[in-house]
Amino acid sequence: MALPETHPYIGGEFIPTNETYHVHCPWDKSPIAKVHLAGVKELEQAILQAQQAERPLAELAAFEKYEILMRIAQGIKKNRNNFAKTLALEACKPIKLAYGEIDRAIQTFIIAAEEAKRPPAELIRIDWTPQGKGKEGLVKYFPVGLVAGIVPFNFPLNLSVHKIAPAIAAGCPIILKPARSTPLSALKLAEIIDSTPLPKGALSILPTNREVGNKLVTDYRFALLSFTGSPQVGWKMKNQAGHKRVVLELGGNAGVVVAPSANLEQAVTKCLSGAFAYAGQVCIHTQRIFVHQTIFNAFTEKFIQGAANLKNGHPLDADTDISSIIDEENAVRVEEWVNEAMNAGAKVLLGGKRKGSFFPPTVLTNTTNSMKVCALEVFGPVVTLEPYTDFHEAINLINQSEFGLQAGVFTNLIDEMNFAFNELHVGGVIINDVPTFRVDHMPYGGIKNSGFGREGVKYAMLEMLEPRLLVKNTL
Repeated sequence: MALPETHPYIGGEFIPTNETYHVHCPWDKSPIAKVHLAGVKELEQAILQAQQAERPLAELAAFEKYEILMRIAQGIKKNRNNFAKTLALEACKPIKLAYGEIDRAIQTFIIAAEEAKRPPAELIRIDWTPQGKGKEGLVKYFPVGLVAGIVPFNFPLNLSVHKIAPAIAAGCPIILKPARSTPLSALKLAEIIDSTPLPKGALSILPTNREVGNKLVTDYRFALLSFTGSPQVGWKMKNQAGHKRVVLELGGNAGVVVAPSANLEQAVTKCLSGAFAYAGQVCIHTQRIFVHQTIFNAFTEKFIQGAANLKNGHPLDADTDISSIIDEENAVRVEEWVNEAMNAGAKVLLGGKRKGSFFPPTVLTNTTNSMKVCALEVFGPVVTLEPYTDFHEAINLINQSEFGLQAGVFTNLIDEMNFAFNELHVGGVIINDVPTFRVDHMPYGGIKNSGFGREGVKYAMLEMLEPRLLVKNTL
């Protein structure tokens, strides 16, 4: 049976090209679609049509943006099952997690629809000084222009939506490059967006090779680059981006502290989800867990038992908790990091042995900060588990990292909550939950090697808007 074919979406059209490749399901490497790659010619066409769409998009009334964004949300909801199956197959995401991502994408468009009705503005009293008597100021925010969006494989729909929805709400045309291994759900989204009154050219989605994708970074006609991916790639892009604005979400090695006052059962359950959901391929994957020594053994026993009970299998199996890593190359890398840690003295409490592209839930202890499984972003189902004696010490251990995206703290003492919030060097502190927690209207982003700028619809919109001041006479 012939594979379904998908084409780049360029300024309101799905256009076939001469270069194609196959997308495979990582679980069994079975081909699931034939994808047409966009080249330099298609990118140029998308840029020119985006430029033509800038004014019509900027001139849309708030209610028009609201209606467009809500129609997109409703379209995804209507096709929820189809989206979930596509996402599960291309990303090897267990179907129950795929449905969760689809629902988040729906919510993200609804949030953007609401935010489109209340763009930022400010009235300023100019007469704070004698020179300003008889004058007042108005600050309005205007679209910065064409946005380049580049997204990774792990949340191929909702991370695309986190760039597309704010761009529409802010009035900015956007050209999006999905990950080569997972372009299908984003292109399916384009079918829904194409059926709305959004001005043609306001959105293009281009599966392309890295060489063409680099032009999204370097081309001066883009006003903003929004990139989600690895630090190595992100910082290089920033250096190549020229004068355009840059927003980077680069991941991390998120830490958790479990204090004696915490609800132990709740902490274990949430840490299991944070550590092993989507095989740990999450920017805010719970990677380093520090548990007070008085409850360390009890936590460890329950945590290992829970991890051992997770079911692995095909992503379309409703009972599957954990499936394959995105490709065997990354599974091999994760195994190498675990073996390196073992050779340096780490103890494996569970897992650690790869089978093809599947890597089982793995728990390590007796680790040190110099080990890659602690120091770097493992992006796999591996967690380190260590005891601590003093809460301040535990916070310091979290901070001993080149990353700073989010952290989780399980405690029921207000002084520990306050200390964690004031002292953790991260973009977000999550109390009585894991750092993997995210809802789509909250500001999301990090410091240090985790990047800069913020996503979360309103905050992404602020990155895509330029303030302009009007000063006028009142007398």
